Amino acid sequence: MRGELQTRTLVSCFLRCYLVGAAYNTRGLQHVGLAFAMEPGLAELYPDPAERDRVFARYLDLYNTHFFWTPLLVGLFLSLEAKIARGLIPAEMLDNVKTTTAFTLSAIGDTFFSASIMGLWGLCAACLLALGQYAALVCLAGGLFLAVQAFKAATFRAGYREGFHVLRRLKHWDLVNLGRKIKVANAVLLTLFWVAATPRGSGPSLADAVLVAVLAAWAATRPSVSREIALLALAAGWVVARSLWPVL
Repeated sequence: MRGELQTRTLVSCFLRCYLVGAAYNTRGLQHVGLAFAMEPGLAELYPDPAERDRVFARYLDLYNTHFFWTPLLVGLFLSLEAKIARGLIPAEMLDNVKTTTAFTLSAIGDTFFSASIMGLWGLCAACLLALGQYAALVCLAGGLFLAVQAFKAATFRAGYREGFHVLRRLKHWDLVNLGRKIKVANAVLLTLFWVAATPRGSGPSLADAVLVAVLAAWAATRPSVSREIALLALAAGWVVARSLWPVL
């Protein structure tokens, strides 16, 4: 029945999501990678070459989003294309969804994944290295790698099966506020790394820890403050604390 994609087609589309940035360019950003990921599904939904060429034009405009969200969007687009092929919804609806959703998720992805989760991973790795816990670091890296792949597969499946409803679920996740909380946790981890990396007996690690904790938490919860100002404040506070430590 037209509009129903086979499992092997869905698997092919999902695996191609990993190459969404392979043909990144300044004209359409990730649009070539998106069209490549959609190609198996579109070929099955639209067997007529002339009709398929017209459909491909929808995916050759400007497109860009965070790469962690690509599987979800590809699954969502395939779900909408299946409904379009069956005549259940107009094709114009997909154009509106593709533009607004992709850029919205791009902003959320940059805030949650890049600025929060990846920072959490990096600081955890740095702390484990400073403490000499190499086996724990390997286990953490492997576990997070598998978790990311499971997240991509689950969101791809949800996007295809749930269609528009998956966007409502994302709204309930409240990832922006969750990302802010993770940044505060990153500030704590930065403090732990500073203490763990400081050689014993080399100086006032307590003053360093207090400064890093306060300034990092302040910078993480005040996104309007530039990183340069936060780093300068951190460096100045560190110098002052070092000079005043004998008095304290």
